[in-house]
Amino acid sequence: MSSFSRSHFRPSHAGLLIRIDPRARAGLQQQIYAAIRRAILDGVVAPGTQLASSRALADDLCVSRTTTLLAYEQLTAEGYVTTRHGSGTFVAQLLPDDLTRVTAPRRATRTKHPPLSRRGAALAATPAPPRRLPGPSRAFRLGAPALDLFPHRLWSQLVNSRLRSVTVSQLDYSDPAGFQGLREAIADHVQAARGTRCTADQVVVVAGAQRGLEHICHFVLDPGDKAWLEEPGYFGARSALVGAGARIVPVPVTDHGLDVDAGIAHARDARLVYVTPSHQFPLGVPMSLPRRLALLKWASTAGAWVVEDDYDSEFRYGARPVPCLHGLDADGRVIYVGSFSKTLFPALRLGFLIVPADLREPLLEARRAADVHPPLLEQAALGDLMAAGHFDRHLRRMRAVYSERLEALLAAADRYCSGVLRVREVKTGLHAVADLQGVPADAVCREARSRGVDVTALSAYYLQHPRGPNGLVLGFGAVGPDAIRGGMERLAASIEAVSRAERARGGLRAARPSFQPSVRLARPSP
Repeated sequence: MSSFSRSHFRPSHAGLLIRIDPRARAGLQQQIYAAIRRAILDGVVAPGTQLASSRALADDLCVSRTTTLLAYEQLTAEGYVTTRHGSGTFVAQLLPDDLTRVTAPRRATRTKHPPLSRRGAALAATPAPPRRLPGPSRAFRLGAPALDLFPHRLWSQLVNSRLRSVTVSQLDYSDPAGFQGLREAIADHVQAARGTRCTADQVVVVAGAQRGLEHICHFVLDPGDKAWLEEPGYFGARSALVGAGARIVPVPVTDHGLDVDAGIAHARDARLVYVTPSHQFPLGVPMSLPRRLALLKWASTAGAWVVEDDYDSEFRYGARPVPCLHGLDADGRVIYVGSFSKTLFPALRLGFLIVPADLREPLLEARRAADVHPPLLEQAALGDLMAAGHFDRHLRRMRAVYSERLEALLAAADRYCSGVLRVREVKTGLHAVADLQGVPADAVCREARSRGVDVTALSAYYLQHPRGPNGLVLGFGAVGPDAIRGGMERLAASIEAVSRAERARGGLRAARPSFQPSVRLARPSP
């Protein structure tokens, strides 16, 4: 066996060359282990070949015997060499890599697994929202805030500060309700910004609003219980209800929000209702005060739960803030769901529930058997961000930014799509609904996606047929005014392409208006 030490090799009886470099990042033990393993796998030393003793190898390489002994022990543990008492160390006859190839099962032509549960099959069959185009944010992506304007440096400082000061006890399991400092900051914020009252003890931090919805539905619903769902409505709420085995009752939404009378007529005995009263998703209308009061009255009489999802009500444009439904609840029927995905960034995966006091302990006991609590580091950093006032300052800044982006959306729609795309009034949130004239929205969406524009048909959010008006849902928070204008130009080109194809097939009646774009569309901007 021979060695390389700084500058030369020396041959040995086994013909094995080992190169070691004291300056390499890997330690000497790892270098020796890797060299012998590589020689075995490359066939330089055949199975059954006796290797030098650990002492002889150490002398040859001018290293400590402990170093070579540990390298041999690692090779032995992994099955590359075997040790025979009184005889020495030998290359194994059957190597681990060969064993894997020999014992690997042949790919079955048909997988024979038990069928999914009825609930699993229902979840798998639940329609999902259209997938986003891969890559960075683009027009008109839904559910995405201005990630380019998030205070990354400040957030890094807060996270690093918490990481440096972490204690041993904080590495253990924590309070299932969430980090105390964050719950206190959330309680202060919702009381000041959303017009309700709660204590930190009523706040439960969850791994995103979607996880919170799943917790609630599994906790308060039995399989077969009826639950009202807004029509059109949020995909995530539909999935949470299906996962809990609920019988979904679609309840229409009008210009005044959820139609409570229609809900009572369809399912007076429902156990739960999911609503987005401040900014209905996706239509964007607020729920009127008479309907809010009617909903609370019915819930109290029926003994039902009201789940209020207040997902992006922080952003308002020239409108007075609408107090949340939770603030009107005197009977403890409303469970409030909040999220930081729209106000900060989706990858944070933190949200919160505000639950009635008598529901708190049973919910936490059930949670201990589920996900226990979200990661503590992010909770603590977010608590620091809110307690120091940075969160409120960020919201104020983003309201101005999103107002500018909304204006860019309206101006671009008027410039490029006048006469064919009418954007409805937007008072709150990060998306707009636009009615499309003369061309099918589904086809426009497919064409727009081929041109790099993220856009969703309004019909995708309806559960029943017919599937609602012919319209588009356009997010305007993810990108700046220039990208919004470029996206609208490409959307106009998509509408024109679909319009030409429909006319060629005779799919458009003569009474329908023909789209005449306001600008030349042969070369849309990138």
